[in-house]
Amino acid sequence: MFHELTTSIRLALRNLRSNIGRTVLSLTGIVIGVASVIIILSLGAGIRNFIVGQVETFGTDVIEIEIKVPKTKQTSAQNFGGQVGGAPITTLKKEDIEAMADIDNIGAWYAGIISQQVTSYLDKNKQAIIFGTSAQIAEVDKGTEFESGRIYTEEEDRELKQFVVLGSEVKKTFFGSSDTVGQIIKIKGQSYRVIGVLKKRGAVAGFDWDNLIYMPLGTLQKKIMGVDHVQFAMLNIKDMSKVEMTIQEAEEVVRARHNIDNPEDDDFAIMSIAESIELIDKVFSAINILLLVLTSISLIVGGVGIMNVMYVSVVERTPEIGLRKSIGARNSSILNQFLFEAVFLTLLGGLAGIIIGVLVSYGAELAASRFGFFLKFSVTIQSIIIGFGFSAAVGILFGYYPARNASKLSPMEALRKE
Repeated sequence: MFHELTTSIRLALRNLRSNIGRTVLSLTGIVIGVASVIIILSLGAGIRNFIVGQVETFGTDVIEIEIKVPKTKQTSAQNFGGQVGGAPITTLKKEDIEAMADIDNIGAWYAGIISQQVTSYLDKNKQAIIFGTSAQIAEVDKGTEFESGRIYTEEEDRELKQFVVLGSEVKKTFFGSSDTVGQIIKIKGQSYRVIGVLKKRGAVAGFDWDNLIYMPLGTLQKKIMGVDHVQFAMLNIKDMSKVEMTIQEAEEVVRARHNIDNPEDDDFAIMSIAESIELIDKVFSAINILLLVLTSISLIVGGVGIMNVMYVSVVERTPEIGLRKSIGARNSSILNQFLFEAVFLTLLGGLAGIIIGVLVSYGAELAASRFGFFLKFSVTIQSIIIGFGFSAAVGILFGYYPARNASKLSPMEALRKE
């Protein structure tokens, strides 16, 4: 039995070596398919980890409340379209956040609103994003670190002080490397004193924090925008084991203040950062599955190619099959010989695909780093198992039928074709 098995393997390898051109061509589909699996899983995991890492810079012990179009889901296209193209939602107030902050499990918090205004210093002008926030932002958002100066106080916010804190890129645009704290810039024709400069932070979740100008929330609302509402707020959670209950309490508080009886009429949405990360995982899992299904088409194409090659091989070697069977070779030996050829083809294709996938993933990581995106496209054991498993399954699936046909040939019929 063992001798028959080794003979079948030896004959399979000899035939593959004797038809190098055909072997290489039949490998192409498998190589492309396996490499695609490796690359997709690697890039998907890298981008997912990058986005999750960006979200986690806000802290994992945080919940967010933001405005929402009633009768829509927070993440729906209807909600997004309604906010972009519809009437602005102005029902969320700073007082709502203060009421939420009275819940025992909520600690520091800040409310925020964003505007765009022409900003100038001497002869330099910039269309800047103004980020109006309450004073506890540095306590809630751990990424808010100061290069110099300080944040404004709650009292200064209440007094509508015309103070600003500059992101690192704004500071560089207006002042270069010179001292900035104490300087005066103009926003909407009004004078604002710089009291702080933030350390370089980069883009987080697609938002460039270095190009922001921070301003007391009340100052932006009253002196520039002429509004009394906020767009969102971030609140620290003291005990994350109670986060779901805390969110429910917060929803009840805001509904009572907004006179909402039916949750479908909510003009706000509350979500924890942990829920955001879970949502990201679900989205990436769905995308990965879809892409894997699409890349499996190339594996199937490669399998069909292998089946064709195997049929040609059976036809060419029919006399050899007849001769082997006439001297005592069993059906199982013939089956094993041709099946091993198909499996060896797909395993070689799988190995080549893994190597190419690893190299492409590594090249993509280097290319991303050159553009300032520090993504880690690591090739996981899971992706290698899936890629190699696919290739082996394709070899067995598409190689079995022609191998079985070869094993069923009668010696007389095979020899007659000599």
